[in-house]
Amino acid sequence: MSSVPVCPVPKEQQPLEEYQALKDAWFFRWAALERFQYHRPFIVFWGIGWLISAPIASVSFPMAKDPVHFGLSSAAGATIIPLLVLLRIYLGWFYIRNRLLDETVVYEESGWYDGQVWDKPPEVVERDRLIVSYQIQPILNRLKTTFLIIGLSFLAGFIVWWTLTVVQSLNSSIQLMS
Repeated sequence: MSSVPVCPVPKEQQPLEEYQALKDAWFFRWAALERFQYHRPFIVFWGIGWLISAPIASVSFPMAKDPVHFGLSSAAGATIIPLLVLLRIYLGWFYIRNRLLDETVVYEESGWYDGQVWDKPPEVVERDRLIVSYQIQPILNRLKTTFLIIGLSFLAGFIVWWTLTVVQSLNSSIQLMS
């Protein structure tokens, strides 16, 4: 008769407990919300970013004289805050994913100086991998998709910026030739 070994890892350091804590934390919970609720905090952070980036962009590109460059630079600057928030959320979920996927748990009994390692039994490894597959990986995929959309938006903005710069340069050259 074999018994499952008792987990010596303190409760707050067990990967499953860390997952539950992350899932319940208001900041990290955003990644698991429904579509509109997921996008809303990022839109709010983007709006806050506009309040900071628009005055900075207006110094280089006055809105009245160069609205396209002003808009593109303001939008790019405003994206910094949501990108940092997104990165923090992604790193939190990625860390928990790795803790659950590892077949061992590194933990500390009473402080930083006495690290220990516990080998997960096969049933715990299987349970943790199922949690990663069905709960965490979809969240990470959603966050990666959000990064991709932001990256494509930057690329589109760069193309518009470059095209506008080339057209303005050509117009200047034509005016000098006339």
